[in-house]
Amino acid sequence: MIVDHLRSVVAATTIEELWALHTRKMEEYGFDRLLYGLTHFKTHRSLGDPEDVRLLSSHDEAYTRGFVDQRLFENAPMVQWAAENEGHCSWKLMQDAYRSGALSAAERRVVEFNRERGVVAGYTISFRQISVRCKGAIGLSASPGTTQDDVDAVWALHGADIMLMNEVMHLKILDLPSGDSRRLLTPRQCEVLEWVGDGKTTQDIATILGVSPATVEKHLRLARQALGVETTAQAVLKAWFQKQIFVVPPRKS
Repeated sequence: MIVDHLRSVVAATTIEELWALHTRKMEEYGFDRLLYGLTHFKTHRSLGDPEDVRLLSSHDEAYTRGFVDQRLFENAPMVQWAAENEGHCSWKLMQDAYRSGALSAAERRVVEFNRERGVVAGYTISFRQISVRCKGAIGLSASPGTTQDDVDAVWALHGADIMLMNEVMHLKILDLPSGDSRRLLTPRQCEVLEWVGDGKTTQDIATILGVSPATVEKHLRLARQALGVETTAQAVLKAWFQKQIFVVPPRKS
């Protein structure tokens, strides 16, 4: 039942657990390969640094490497649609544009890359933005051999439920830590960033922690480096988006 599934989603405590639940559920509707992306650093010209995008994929590694690492997503018609819209969209839009010659050469290469790997029929969901900098979307790819007409027929019957389950999954992801070990902060770095977020000066933080101002500056510098930002203000913002600071510790059972 969908209600039982949603209860499990809400109760999930890690990205891995959540993603496993969601991919299994989407397979029941014929969507056996999913690609989800979330950025908190969208601008009017780009989706931000790819290193800052939270990416979840149930495609095989070769596909994900080609589509993401080679930056094909930048010219993917459905990614472009998602960046400019909210709601859901049948991949018929992309297929019609390809057949009519409306796509650029770069866009056609992406479509052909997908075709070679059986990523042909599906739907894209673009989630409602919670800020002008935040954007999340997911591509639901149907099993090889499935036509877009088949997928559209499934959507006509179950589209509302599929949308609801994806929206709840997306909201849950927004609530969970990123789990990105490349940019995890140390407890001390988190602590000094929290004090900065509370409006404390370097001298204030040094007094509170019983250390020198130079030590505080060192922790802030290392935090900026770990997060890949230039300013401490950016570090506070990114660490907060990633749920690394101002986090309520889990209750002990």
